[in-house]
Amino acid sequence: MTNDFETPLIPDQRREEIMRLLHRDGVLSVVQLTEALGVSHMTIRRDIAMLEREGRAFSIAGGARLASGMRHEPAFSTKVVSEPEEKAAIAACAERLLRDEMAVYLDAGTTTGAIVPAIRARSGMTVITNDFAIVDALTGADHVEVIHVGGRLDHANRSTVGRLAAETLRRINTDVAFISASSWDIGRGLTTPAEPKVDVKLAAIEAASECVLVATSSKFGTFGMYDVVPLRRFDRIVTDARIAPAAAAGIRDLGVTLEIAESAAVP
Repeated sequence: MTNDFETPLIPDQRREEIMRLLHRDGVLSVVQLTEALGVSHMTIRRDIAMLEREGRAFSIAGGARLASGMRHEPAFSTKVVSEPEEKAAIAACAERLLRDEMAVYLDAGTTTGAIVPAIRARSGMTVITNDFAIVDALTGADHVEVIHVGGRLDHANRSTVGRLAAETLRRINTDVAFISASSWDIGRGLTTPAEPKVDVKLAAIEAASECVLVATSSKFGTFGMYDVVPLRRFDRIVTDARIAPAAAAGIRDLGVTLEIAESAAVP
């Protein structure tokens, strides 16, 4: 790439040009962008940070990329062995929101599943979930009331989805809903590649006094085909320490409380 601009661009023009180039190529290095725009590495890095704060582009090692689409969610067998340290750290943050005698919704997912030990340690808890793995983890905990919402079986994710599950959730009021995510970003919010999950997540969010998104940062900057809710709909978001500082600032700009969980996996 070579610099085609005889007159230096102002910052807004420069960032729009970066976006144009990213829409064309998808991913670009800092070196490519400095050559294309004729500015320093530091200037390009500042521009990328601003675009990331706005949710328009995302930083990667040595460059930037556009949000990437997700067509299929990984199966439960894949998710259950990925990022255990990050999920444990997120669960430890989420645990601070728990009190005895609460009614808690746990959305299907391995990050929400990591909250189960904290629930078992409390008294008078009621757990509502669409996740069979969470039900299994609570089987034998007689002091915890467990309500599975039923619905259509999603074999790959060991959960239930669809209208019947959503209808059950609309009849149960919860103190807090912990919502999982396979894809999320600032611009599109919480999305999913699986349409049958939309109604379930919406019903759980609407029935809760407090809504908390619990999601690893590896899923940030990705999007599925179906919109669920914008990020500002959540009262709180809990993610891990690999979230980029500019992205964290952009989330806070939405007026959402962001908690960043430190784990042993982060240097």
